[in-house]
Amino acid sequence: MNNTVKGIIALLISSLGFSLMALFVKYSGDLPTAQKAFFRNFVAMLVALPFALYYKERLFGHGRNQGLLLLRSSFGLLGVLLNFFAIDKMVLSDADILNKLSPFFTIILCAIFLKEYIRRYQMTSIIIAFAGAVFIIKPSLSSETVYALIAVLGALSAAGAYTVLRVLGSREKFYTVVFYFSFFSSVALLPFFIWNFEPMTTVQFWLLVSAGIFAALGQFGLTIAYSYAPAREISIFFYSTILYTAIFSIIFFKEVPDMLSIVGYIIIFGASYYMFMKNRPPKHSKI
Repeated sequence: MNNTVKGIIALLISSLGFSLMALFVKYSGDLPTAQKAFFRNFVAMLVALPFALYYKERLFGHGRNQGLLLLRSSFGLLGVLLNFFAIDKMVLSDADILNKLSPFFTIILCAIFLKEYIRRYQMTSIIIAFAGAVFIIKPSLSSETVYALIAVLGALSAAGAYTVLRVLGSREKFYTVVFYFSFFSSVALLPFFIWNFEPMTTVQFWLLVSAGIFAALGQFGLTIAYSYAPAREISIFFYSTILYTAIFSIIFFKEVPDMLSIVGYIIIFGASYYMFMKNRPPKHSKI
């Protein structure tokens, strides 16, 4: 098994982890979004802690990186809150695919703030992806449109976090970044968690604990995948979450995406696949 295959398998496992996180968040029922997000981050923090201690990494990073770590964590927390709210209110697979607009937003934000050049094929992919999002959002004067726009804002917030991560680069280890983000989010959410706390059943409690565990699995799987192979060679497999969440929507919530949403899925996936193929290194023929 070569490194590319290992990377693909790790990415598929990561995608499943994030999909299961979304499933458990939605399946936990009508609990406050802040309460769900607190569990997701607190459990992820507990999972990341032993890794950081084992590899003897700084839990809170270097002093010179505090501004970037705080900014990354703030954007990340906002993205989680908006995404969880959208998951509760929308068809699960619709919320998931709109969240997958974040790579396209990242390209735009990196161009604006990091002065990175947007290539023609990237701009083409962005336009196509946003056109696909319109099929899912189905603009109208309704609450469903508002929920969809919140999901898009969640993707934009996540893109902000990814843009800051590009600046951080290798200045901090992954375990440190994950622990810092999870710790920051847990502390920031604690007052809202206490103030708006709603009693949970045993099942709801373990569903939220599972959401945190699978969120950590998704994060670690993503990192392991890209340690085996470059993103440009395997990133398209991360969109397997669309398949997972569509299956979960049908089985657990009896939610079947409508035809316009399915068209939107295909368009966004097509835009991602087009950008993936353009990013791949050329294959040199062997003589």
